[in-house]
Amino acid sequence: MGVEAVGGIARRLWIKFRDESVFTLYTPFVVCLASGVLDPQSFVHCISQDAYFLRAFAHAYELAEEYADDDDDKIAIRKLRKRALKKLNKYDETVREWGFELPSESISDNATVKYTDFLLATASGTVEGEKFRVKIATPFEKTKLAAYTLAAIGPCLRLYAFISKEILALEDPDQSGHIYKKWVDSLSSQKFEEAALQIDDLLDRLTISLTGEELNIIEKLYHQSMKLEVKFFSDQPILQQTIVPFSQPHDPAESNLSIFCDFDMTCTAIDSSALLAEIAIRTAPKADMNECETQLPQMSSADLRTTWGVLSSQYTEEYEQCVKSIMTIEKVEEFNYKGLCRALEQLSSFEKRANSRLIQSGVLKGLNLEEIKRAGEHLILQDGCKGFFQEIVKRENLNADIHVLSYCWCGDLIRSAFASRDLNVQNVHSNELAYDEFITTGEIIKKVESPTEKLQAFNDITKARSKIGEHFTVYIGGSMGDLLCLLKADVGIVIGSSSSLQRVGDQFGVSFVPLFSGLVKKQRDLIEGRSSNWKGPSGILYTVSSWAEIHAFILGA
Repeated sequence: MGVEAVGGIARRLWIKFRDESVFTLYTPFVVCLASGVLDPQSFVHCISQDAYFLRAFAHAYELAEEYADDDDDKIAIRKLRKRALKKLNKYDETVREWGFELPSESISDNATVKYTDFLLATASGTVEGEKFRVKIATPFEKTKLAAYTLAAIGPCLRLYAFISKEILALEDPDQSGHIYKKWVDSLSSQKFEEAALQIDDLLDRLTISLTGEELNIIEKLYHQSMKLEVKFFSDQPILQQTIVPFSQPHDPAESNLSIFCDFDMTCTAIDSSALLAEIAIRTAPKADMNECETQLPQMSSADLRTTWGVLSSQYTEEYEQCVKSIMTIEKVEEFNYKGLCRALEQLSSFEKRANSRLIQSGVLKGLNLEEIKRAGEHLILQDGCKGFFQEIVKRENLNADIHVLSYCWCGDLIRSAFASRDLNVQNVHSNELAYDEFITTGEIIKKVESPTEKLQAFNDITKARSKIGEHFTVYIGGSMGDLLCLLKADVGIVIGSSSSLQRVGDQFGVSFVPLFSGLVKKQRDLIEGRSSNWKGPSGILYTVSSWAEIHAFILGA
């Protein structure tokens, strides 16, 4: 995701690194805090660290004020410094107003030290990629260093405001027992927002005359600050059992974790069928000019483009008709899995008919295996998808296996997409293209064509894994064809915004719950003694907007 042209640089950097902020929400500390059942000792430890932050801010502001060349900038930075000092001087009193008492002595933890050391080093001129003279003398050098300092402070306030607003959005008007509400309210207050905006405005003004290289340093400082803040929240000591990370509560010696995911539009940014069409159209002229004994007759690129267009339009039209037909079934009041299975038999029949038409058309004839593999190597994955799978693969103590279940016509394309990114994802369950000496014949080896066949593959795998020991399953998908597997898994995660999936799910009593709010409720149930067991179908699916949420939920920050 590039830096988008929205607002000033502070706003653009927050948007660019927004996924980093998501990791804070799924830390044990914030989930417990949002649920209102965080152990008070953990809370007091966390807020005791604010004194170290405020001292570091005050010192950094003092240096930034000295560096700023413009009088208005100096005045604005001085106000921020006075605000930090005022908060520091009244902090004990403020905490008592929240209903807590700070310890007489507190020790800064490692995560606090790492952030404050980074901030003060930046404010003092120790900036990676910069070579200042022994004395920072010129007005431009000073202004630049003031900008660097503000870039190292900005994410901290933005992150606290973000967390507090996400927690407030979950508030139940009928429940007034949230003991941390005053603290959360203070972070979402107008005064706190004004301070965050002041820092953003200052950063925008101080960076106006910076070069591209210097703006890159600003971006690196902002990102590093964000990562250190995420680390601060993830390292907060917790004295209670927690729901997150999902992989952590289960003893790897006694349990197994299987992660299933769809491929097209779940892992990828485009549908693989469109990519195979592009390869066929692009390589058709080459086949005409370079015929050899192993090459099979192939349509011209013009005929291919026309045929693909007809097939695509027909698929879209019949898919919508299939959804409309399912929606004519009477809506149920309670979750009805068996009814959904029967309804999706219509989709299964439709998908198989579409594949038969595809084979008869001959559009998949004459593709070169090497071209397909190269296309897989350059296939764009969704933001965060690669990092998630890389983290799973490298965690030796995580007893997890990964399975890709896909309607994709070509397993080689999927395997190439993962292998080229050093991802050892060998369990690919999809259809395969048939080859004659590395050139496709136009036939498809049919293995996974429909929702019911996906479910059968899912059941076969989980049955085999259950023989090893206790078994937990997570299914990640984003289309209507994933519904049966999503609901059969212990945790079903819907990524994206498929309207047909939501409509059909609603029709059969499926509940779609944002993942963060669902975890907060489960955490509250766990501490208050109600069941929080993940095992077994519940009719609840958890929705996310990014792979960062999935990563944070399953693996942590």
